[in-house]
Amino acid sequence: MTSSSPEIFTATSAYSLAGVAAIAVVATTGAKVLLPKNARWQDSFTFIWLAFDALIHFSFEGSFLYLSTFGRTVNSSVGPFAELWKEYTRADARWGVSDPTVVSLEILTVLGAAPMCCYIIRQIVKDDPARHYWIIVLSTAELYGGWMTFCPEWLTGSPSLDTSNPLYLWVYLVFMNVIWVVIPLWLMWDSYGHISGSLRRAQAIKKVKKN
Repeated sequence: MTSSSPEIFTATSAYSLAGVAAIAVVATTGAKVLLPKNARWQDSFTFIWLAFDALIHFSFEGSFLYLSTFGRTVNSSVGPFAELWKEYTRADARWGVSDPTVVSLEILTVLGAAPMCCYIIRQIVKDDPARHYWIIVLSTAELYGGWMTFCPEWLTGSPSLDTSNPLYLWVYLVFMNVIWVVIPLWLMWDSYGHISGSLRRAQAIKKVKKN
C-alpha cells in the first residue's frame, strides 16, 4: 500500500494568504480615508505600502517573534499563528527553530521598521517633505534585512529551503520576499528624486542671489 503524497495547498495556506489580502484591503482603505483625493499616486501608493508593511510586521512577524524567543519555537508552539508559521517553515525550515539570525532581524523589523512605517505614514498625511529622508532610511533597512535573511543561506547551499513545488518557491519564497526588494528600491528612487531636486533648486537660487 503506497502512502499518499503530502498535500501542498492546505487550509492553512488559504487562511494565510487571505490574511495577507485582508491587510492589503485595510491599507488601501486607509489611504482612501486619510489622504486627499488629489494626492499624487506616488504618495497614495507609498501610504498603502507602508500601512501594509507595518501591519504585516506587527501582526504576522510580531507573532513569529513571540513564538521564537525566551525558549519558544514555532515548531513547538500551538495556535493559529503557530500553524501559519509552520506552513511557511515548509518552504524555509529556519523559521521553525528560532534561527538566531532570522530572529535577530525580526527584532529589528518588528520593533524598528514597523514603528518607522507608522511615523512616515503620519508624515505623508501631514504632507511633510521630511518623509523622504525616513523613506530612504526604512528602505535601506528593509533591503539589508532581506539580504541578511537569504545570503547566509545561499552561501551554505540553501539547506533549509524547499523549492520542490510552485507554492513554496514562487509564493512563499519569491513573491513574499521579492516585494520587499522591488518596492523599497522604487521608494528610494522616488525619494531620491525629491531630495536631490530640492537641493539642486536651492543651490540654483543661492547662485542667482550671489550674482
